[in-house]
Amino acid sequence: MHCIPGTSRSFCAARGATRLAVVLVALGGALPAWAQIRIGVTVSSTGPAASLGIPEKNTVDLLPREIAGKSVEYLVLDDASDTTTTVTNVRKLISEDHVDAIIGSTTTPNSLAMLPVLGEGRTAAITLASSSRIVEPMDANRAWMFKTPQSDVMMATAIAENMSNAGVKSMAFIGFNNALGESFYAEVAKYAELKGIKVVANERFSPIDTSVTGQVLKIVSARPDAVVIGASGTPAATPVRALIERGFKGRIYHNHGVANREFLRVCAKDCEGTFLPTGPVMVASQLPDASPVKKSATAFVRQYEAKFGVGSVAAFASYTWDAGLLLARAIPEALKKGQPGTAEFRAALRDALEAIRDAPSTNGVVNMSRTDHLGLDQRARVMVTILGGDWKYLP
Repeated sequence: MHCIPGTSRSFCAARGATRLAVVLVALGGALPAWAQIRIGVTVSSTGPAASLGIPEKNTVDLLPREIAGKSVEYLVLDDASDTTTTVTNVRKLISEDHVDAIIGSTTTPNSLAMLPVLGEGRTAAITLASSSRIVEPMDANRAWMFKTPQSDVMMATAIAENMSNAGVKSMAFIGFNNALGESFYAEVAKYAELKGIKVVANERFSPIDTSVTGQVLKIVSARPDAVVIGASGTPAATPVRALIERGFKGRIYHNHGVANREFLRVCAKDCEGTFLPTGPVMVASQLPDASPVKKSATAFVRQYEAKFGVGSVAAFASYTWDAGLLLARAIPEALKKGQPGTAEFRAALRDALEAIRDAPSTNGVVNMSRTDHLGLDQRARVMVTILGGDWKYLP
């Protein structure tokens, strides 16, 4: 058995490190000498996106600590909702911690910023952010990025369909002044137009703004039948409150980035009767028995709430859980081609993620491909309304 100098043979045997030790000698000690799998996690557990990142971070505690006979270690970092910090975290996880894969980040801007680092480090990541731009169009960097949340395209079509069915003829948009807001507006506007719905106003605000009075005054003066809010987390409550204060009586729609209890608490009565598309997991108990995800979604809700309290589950928690499910499916296949801590294993893990078929998650049935690194279809989203401070499934 070839052990690293100074390391006992019993330690090497216990960790199954023999093959990695050989690689270490060949590469001058460039790779870590352990047999366990290392998964890096970077989420926004502080900052404007904290209401999303906290349940994502919580869920890491529920992920498997052993897969295919290998122990799994999770290295969790906070990127503080900041793109620069996210890039720093990802570089550290790849170059210093030698992780085999990464889960994160929480937001679209952060996840887009990760792409060049992933391509350079040839390490797969599973983002917890929504924009389809994170994985499309496919290129050398996006080849290493996968995602679990439903895309903004899927959610925008759900909103447009609901507006059309309700007789909405005109809409206004107010969203973040970042990639999330721009991406969601592009999709909502496109599908609204296909439904014959005119966009009469288009406004932006920052996630750290405490007032959007100017933007809302412009929206109200345009007299839309509905307003769509393209924002995530608790900052998305700011335009709702302003609309209600200005006497807006039309329909209000949210982006799916508000599906957590903290948003309900902050928005409170102002959000009563508003609408949003979300993952089936948020209304798991209300799903029809024929739903292909009811079993997996209900099981996750039960497990999460057993640890963090009744009513604590959030869509963002489920995105981390689904990332864990995908890794649990891919890792056994990757181990056939390489060992943890090696470039061969990282490449094989990426390929195995891409090959996943018919995998039930908490939000849909996943079918990945070389050009589709989301793998969800229309079964992965439902429409809900907020009633009595809770989510109500709309069949």
